[in-house]
Amino acid sequence: MFGLFGRSQVRNLSPEEVAADLAADRVLLVDVREPNETVRERIPGAVLMPLSVFEPADLPDPAGREVVFSCASGIRSVKAAEIAQAAGLPYRAHLAGGIKAWKAAGLPTET
Repeated sequence: MFGLFGRSQVRNLSPEEVAADLAADRVLLVDVREPNETVRERIPGAVLMPLSVFEPADLPDPAGREVVFSCASGIRSVKAAEIAQAAGLPYRAHLAGGIKAWKAAGLPTET
């Protein structure tokens, strides 16, 4: 996969993988959608950091967990991972298909 910064190093994780890792507290899920999107619906436990103002230095300490980015369909989450990598951070995972895939898998959301 090629992205903004050449060869992308972003791993695709399925909704089921992310849900299991969230339940086991193995991931910090970072939702990069905009506030007008997240106010309507979000994945429980996700940290909100809109891509429009995304600064890798402002990411919370994952405290040993893997950072996984999410968005609506998986495009902005790849960009966020690439931006974090370009800033020297080892964050290489995203929720493939975003919240759309999450909902299609029958997983819970909150408003």
